[in-house]
Amino acid sequence: MKTAVIVFPASNCDRDIAVALEQATGTAPEMVWHGQTELPDADFYALPGGFSYGDYLRAGAMAAKSPIMRAVIDKAKAGAPLIGVCNGFQILCETGLLPGALMRNAGLDFVCGDVTLRVDNDQSIFTRGYAKGDYVNFPVAHHDGNYFADDETLDRLEGEGRVALRYVDNPNGSARDIAGLLNDAGNVMGLMPHPERVISPLLGGADGAAFFKGVIEAVS
Repeated sequence: MKTAVIVFPASNCDRDIAVALEQATGTAPEMVWHGQTELPDADFYALPGGFSYGDYLRAGAMAAKSPIMRAVIDKAKAGAPLIGVCNGFQILCETGLLPGALMRNAGLDFVCGDVTLRVDNDQSIFTRGYAKGDYVNFPVAHHDGNYFADDETLDRLEGEGRVALRYVDNPNGSARDIAGLLNDAGNVMGLMPHPERVISPLLGGADGAAFFKGVIEAVS
């Protein structure tokens, strides 16, 4: 089972998600520097959280233009499983792999702490480790996590079952409490909270372990 994590300047969760993937697969992922132009063959790819390029211009905007992203986009369009967590979600929206945008939090504050999420779609490869209606607790740490899309897009996303996870107590103003979103093919997910930070009771919680275990089983 091969996985790969894309590393950008100022990524700060690349090692966290690498540990989570190694725990789930038994094999350390390949860490791919953003300046490369080719991706290794892998069964699963991840865009980690952090503040790529210091969020200069707009969160995720510069990372979306990194040399490696052309290969990432091609892989995703060919059906490769890809997740973007926090800054990774922002990058996915900036590339157009997911609709909408992540704007400044509604309260204009950086939010940091645990949040409760409800599983709205348990049929995706990313959420198969849970049951619909389950509640899980993941940490958040972001300043630009306020998901926005026009009403027509939001209606379509909900009608197609592409909202995977929702906030129970929305910390950032995201439209319709959206915390985790799928693309139309179901192989790409953007998730603002951090499942990789809760993969063991030693880290304060283990709700994220089922996330990685489920997705790795799905793509194995």
